[in-house]
Amino acid sequence: MKRRIVAVGAALLVLVGCAGNTASGGPKTPAVRSSSGASGPTVETSSMSVSGPWRAWTASLSRQEAHGSCGATAHQVVCATDSGGFVGRSRADGRVTWTVPADDRGKSAGLFVDTADERAVTGVAGRLRAANLRTGAQAWTRRLPTGRAYFALGAADGIVYALHAREPFTGTAAVLDAVRASDGRPLWHRSVGWSPGEPLAAFRGRVYTADGTRVTARDARTGATAATSPTGVECPHLVTGGHYLVCTGSPFSAEDTFPPMRRLDPATLRPLPTPRNTINKPVRGVISDDGVLVLFEAGAEDTSAGDWFAYDLENDRPLWSTYATEADATVTAGRLVTFTPGNDRTTRGRLLTIDLHAGPRGTGTSAPRMSPAYAQTRDGEHPVVVVPGGDTGHVLVMARTHGSLRSLALP
Repeated sequence: MKRRIVAVGAALLVLVGCAGNTASGGPKTPAVRSSSGASGPTVETSSMSVSGPWRAWTASLSRQEAHGSCGATAHQVVCATDSGGFVGRSRADGRVTWTVPADDRGKSAGLFVDTADERAVTGVAGRLRAANLRTGAQAWTRRLPTGRAYFALGAADGIVYALHAREPFTGTAAVLDAVRASDGRPLWHRSVGWSPGEPLAAFRGRVYTADGTRVTARDARTGATAATSPTGVECPHLVTGGHYLVCTGSPFSAEDTFPPMRRLDPATLRPLPTPRNTINKPVRGVISDDGVLVLFEAGAEDTSAGDWFAYDLENDRPLWSTYATEADATVTAGRLVTFTPGNDRTTRGRLLTIDLHAGPRGTGTSAPRMSPAYAQTRDGEHPVVVVPGGDTGHVLVMARTHGSLRSLALP
């Protein structure tokens, strides 16, 4: 699968801007250089505003940003470079407001934007870094022993979770570290089983890991095991969102049939009624806060096309389906946000939103809506859609081939 989604939490604290920024739009003085501390990295800041409202804009990304990940809060955009640095951008015009440089090399664990704690966290190779979203400076950094690398990140309730293992990773033996989001102070670490590509889920005082067979829940304060999924419940791949956990077949499987889809009780990890079993290949899924799972299922032999299937997890019933050629999607404002099919000449190259409950046959305010055609949404640009936390009314499209970021009104 050639695209990845960056998921951004919706719980927000109001940010009043970054250090060195003015309250009005546009640059007032040249960029200046400052230090985040005696031993900290150089931080680039400028006086361009981040306090204006969200607007439509297009900005060029550096090669390092385009090869990294981007996210957003309700108040600003932040990108993590493939070298472990950060770039803050204005929500009003997309221009750079601050940078935290880095020069690490190696695999990236991606970007996690913890809006409640005003931290952006990234892990490249064996170094974990956090940026302060309020000041635009490096908040803290942690370094692993040589030969180990970070592979997955998560955060909730003031705690950052970082999973690391030997590089190259073989088997399922990994270590889960829990550190305080504010200053990086270590809280606990535990040996865990983990399968590459599986998410770290954290909510309601627990953190969840999956090893491709079973799911384990741990207490967020201590790391002690709180529950493990039953032996007879297959969980090749874990889909999470809101406070929901759903086991599906693995998107990397070469099989023609897949185990039953199972929703798990977050407290006991025992299976709950789940509305559908599938003979198609589960590729990617997203879950809304009110329990609508939208799962992209491709043909088991030809994964270039498939369908989005929506399920109401709370009421144990299927909702709707629609044809698609891409597995990128996210949810916001009660709608699925994805791209139009790449093989449809009349509508391709557009952002598409679908009401989660009404589906593609919705009418009135629940009807599907499309953006105008944009170069950044073309399949060859390998675009990723990013939803800012909060009700901004905007979404971001990150194009990787030619390195650009576009802010546009949510269709």
